[in-house]
Formats: sequence, structure tokens, C-alpha cells
Amino acid sequence: MSIKIAVIGAGIMGADHARIVAEDLPGASLSVVCDMDLARAQAIADIYEIEAATDPETTIARGDVDAVIVASPDFTHAPLSLACIAAGKKVMCEKPLSQSSSECLGVMQAEEAAGKKHVMLGFMRRYDPAYIQMKRALTDGIIGRALMLHNWHRNGSTPATDFTGAMAITNSAPHEFDILRYLLDSEAVSITATQPARSDDKVAPVVMVLQTVDHQIVTIEVNNNAAYGYDVKAELVGETGSIATNHVSYVRLDKEALKSVGHDPDWRNRYAEAYRQQNRAFLRWVQGGDYPELASSSWDGYAAAVIAETGVKALETGIRQDITLISKPEFYA
Repeated sequence: MSIKIAVIGAGIMGADHARIVAEDLPGASLSVVCDMDLARAQAIADIYEIEAATDPETTIARGDVDAVIVASPDFTHAPLSLACIAAGKKVMCEKPLSQSSSECLGVMQAEEAAGKKHVMLGFMRRYDPAYIQMKRALTDGIIGRALMLHNWHRNGSTPATDFTGAMAITNSAPHEFDILRYLLDSEAVSITATQPARSDDKVAPVVMVLQTVDHQIVTIEVNNNAAYGYDVKAELVGETGSIATNHVSYVRLDKEALKSVGHDPDWRNRYAEAYRQQNRAFLRWVQGGDYPELASSSWDGYAAAVIAETGVKALETGIRQDITLISKPEFYA
């Protein structure tokens, strides 16, 4: 039987998830799109001849909804995940689970009380072929023991005029916080954060240095005003070699004595395959399979939130801060 999926949130991410479910997810059907802006939800619903809705809690509770994808604004993620847990329905929730670690703990406690996992978190880079190959190079011993991980996260411009360095840490960098934990299979124990000075009023890059419990060093640059386009890359340095992601471009332009390749304006083309594989893993889980091996859980959402909170404090004080997580519950082992 087809799994009926509701998508909550009809912005850029919600529209992409709706398209994947409706067009590229055999065994699933898109049942309803929900957004507080009815016109925005209706625009997507009309494409697939389904219903549009405006109330997320009512949508989650519907009898013709088997599972939910949450792609609404960040502050709704934890409350809607809790609503899915209460309704006994599995949810693929976009990152972050919450920018508040205490709110993440509330979701974890609800899952534990329910006795089984309900939440899969949308840290889609775990499903990206480049990061999967980097992980394999490490686990197969190809580059030896990991020493350093370098991450660059650049956007053409900030999504809002009031964007701040702290927001770069809490909104953009959580992908890097999760991928360092995934690749290195280690927890971060300290973080520093600083910014250079720009000549204008745009938010400057934030540069972070983290150390893991296994004494590995991780650098993260988040530049939300890189001007030239979207550019995310990473290099994993081991004792016997290194492996790095490559910029993907299908064409090269030769003109006026120059060779050039283009940059995407945002993340969608770069991670299209990762989103497809992530959503397919979610569907298999909903269909009765085991919790996806690569998936980020509520625990991973909590860990990313703690690192982000600590990073903001490091940026504000200019002093290295220790990162302290609670002991990992057996439920998430």
C-alpha cells in the first residue's frame, strides 16, 4: 500500500520535499500540503491535485496521513515533532530540531516515553555521495587515522538583512556540526569562534575551531556573504593521506582567454541526490524497516544545538568554550 505523506511548510524546502514525494518516491503519495499561508500551500497542492491546509496539528492528526515531513520555520520543528510523537506518526524533520538544546531534550524525553523512535532529522549530508566516500576512506583505513577536518560553508548573500554572526552559527553551521560527528565518530569538546572585519555593514564570516574528545582538530568557515555563489566543501586529513569533496559542474565555459565553471545560487542542485536518498530511507523506515543507519536522530539534533549554543558564547566572549553534553541515553545507543 502507498504511504500517505503530509508536507508541512510550503517554502523552498517544503516545495522540494513535496516534489520528491510526489514524483520520485515509489511507494509513497503526497496527501496534503500545509502552510499558514494558504495561497502558498495551494500553489503546490494544485500541481499534484491534492488538498491544501493551514493547521499543522490538524494535518498531523488526519486519518489519511501516515507520516509527516516538517519543513516549516525552525521555531516550529520541535513542537510539530512532539505532535507527531503524540499522534504515533513518524516524522522527517528538517534541521535544526531546535536552536534550544533544552527543547531538544523535551523531544528526546517524549520519544523515550513513547518507547520507540519517531523522529528522523534532516541532516541530509550524511546521504551525500561525497561525504559517504569520505567516511568510507576513513573507516577502510585508506587515509589512516583522522587528524583534521576542514569545512567551508559559503552562501552568495545572507537570507535576511538582520542576519548576524550568531545566526551563522545557529542556522548555517549545524550541518557542519553534524557532519563532523558523523565523519569522525567523535564528540566535540571545545570551540572557539571569531570574525574578521568587513569594510561594509554585511555580516562577516565566522571562523570556528573545534577539538574532539579524540584530539582531532576541526575548522569551520561560515561565510554568508561570499558574493560569488553557493560553495560548500570539506577536506578530511588523515595520517597517510587526505580526501576532499570536489566542486560539481556539468560544463566549463571558454571565453575571452578564460576558462570558468559556474556556482549554484543555493544548495538544491548540490544536494539533490542526498535529499532523494534521505527521503527514500525515511519511507523504508515508515514502511516498517529499521531506523535508517545513516539517519540523524533527536540525540544528534540535541548535540548540534549544544555545539551551536556554545559556539555563540565563544563568539560573544572571544574565549574558547568547553562543550558539555549529557550522557547519551541508552535509547539512542
